Amino acid sequence: MKNAFLAFGLALATAHPALAQDEEDGLSLMERGVQQFLEGLLQEMEPAVDGIADFFEQMGPPLVELLDEIKDWSVYDPPEMLDNGDIIIRRKPEKQPERVPPPDPVPQIEL
Repeated sequence: MKNAFLAFGLALATAHPALAQDEEDGLSLMERGVQQFLEGLLQEMEPAVDGIADFFEQMGPPLVELLDEIKDWSVYDPPEMLDNGDIIIRRKPEKQPERVPPPDPVPQIEL
């Protein structure tokens, strides 16, 4: 992931030829600045990215199982967290079909 940000930064810095001024190391002042900025950003974000990766590594399989079991999310209420920390997902009450009154009997006409 670090290489992806670095590649993005270098591509961004070299995108505009007017900003690129050759120096001894081959990078312009603008390119070096962008590179340093992105490297600093990566250092700051690395613990968060590692934490997210660990979370998905641990929770990925159970979430996939849950998604496979539940086919229609519209029949459930939003999750609720109870005081003891349990999380419950209640099923919405099923709608009762509307009762249609029976039609009036047709009067019989005798001839």
